[in-house]
Amino acid sequence: MRHGFLLIDKPLGPTSHDAVAIVRRSLPERSVGHLGTLDPAATGLLVLAVGKKALKVVQLFTDLTKEYEADVKFGQISTTYDREGMLQQYDIGMGWTPPEQGMLQRIIKDRFTGKISQVPPSYSAVSIGGERAYRKARQGRPVDLPAREVEIEKCEILSYDYPNLRLRVACGSGTYIRSLAHDLGQVLKCGAYLSGLKRTKVGEWSVANAKAPDAIKWTDVIPLKEVLKNFPRRELTESDMEELRYGRNIEAEVEPDTIAWYDDLPVAILIPAPDGTAHARKVF
Repeated sequence: MRHGFLLIDKPLGPTSHDAVAIVRRSLPERSVGHLGTLDPAATGLLVLAVGKKALKVVQLFTDLTKEYEADVKFGQISTTYDREGMLQQYDIGMGWTPPEQGMLQRIIKDRFTGKISQVPPSYSAVSIGGERAYRKARQGRPVDLPAREVEIEKCEILSYDYPNLRLRVACGSGTYIRSLAHDLGQVLKCGAYLSGLKRTKVGEWSVANAKAPDAIKWTDVIPLKEVLKNFPRRELTESDMEELRYGRNIEAEVEPDTIAWYDDLPVAILIPAPDGTAHARKVF
C-alpha cells in the first residue's frame, strides 16, 4: 500500500465522512482521514490522508489557503446562510436599486478582503461549551457565537446579473463562505444567501486533478515523499535513526517541522529542543 494524500472531487449531497467511507471501501484501507471537511451542499476538492503515516502529517497542513467558486443569491436570507435552510424574502427598502458591478466589486474589496471580522453561522460545527452550535440551533436554543478574525486573500467577481452573483474566493482556515454571502447581503441591505459552493483548490492541489470517491485506485495516492518535499529537510545517519528509535534527541539544529529523511524516505517530524538538539514530534 501507499501512504500519502488523495484528491477527491466530492459530489453534491454526501458528507465528507461519507466520501471517506467510500474511499475506505474502494481501496480498501481503514486508515483514511481528511484535511478539512466540505458541507453536504458543497462540491469539489476534498484532500484525504491515506495510511497511518499520512495521518501523522495532517497537522502540518491545517493552515492551507483554500479557493472556492461561490454562488450568491440576493433578495432572500436563509436560516443556515445557504440553500439548505429556511428561506424568506428580505424586506428591501423603497427606492433601493441593485448596485452596478463596479460598485459591488469596490464594496467587496473594501469590506470583504484582507483580515476581517466574521461571525460563523449558527448552523455550524463550531463548539460552544463542548456542544456543536448546529445542535443548539436545531433545537431552537439561542446560539451566541463570537466574531473571529479570518483572512480573505482574494474575492473577485466571476459573473453578476442581479440577483445572481458568482465569486472566486481564496481564504485562510476557518473562513465561512456562507457567512461571507450573508454579510454581503446585509451590507447591501438586500439580503443574500449562498446558493452554491465548489472548492477548487487546497494549497497547491487543484480539483482538476481529483477523482470521484468511487473511481479512485491505489495509483492515485500521492506518495508521502512527494507530499512532504517542500518542508525543511534533514538527512539522517544510521546513528541518528538509532537514537530516534529509542525516543532520544539527535544532535542537530533544525527549524520547526523539519522532515527527517533516511534512505530517501521521510521518517519523522523534527522540532528544535531547548538544548540545541532536535526532538522527534512524530515518528512514521
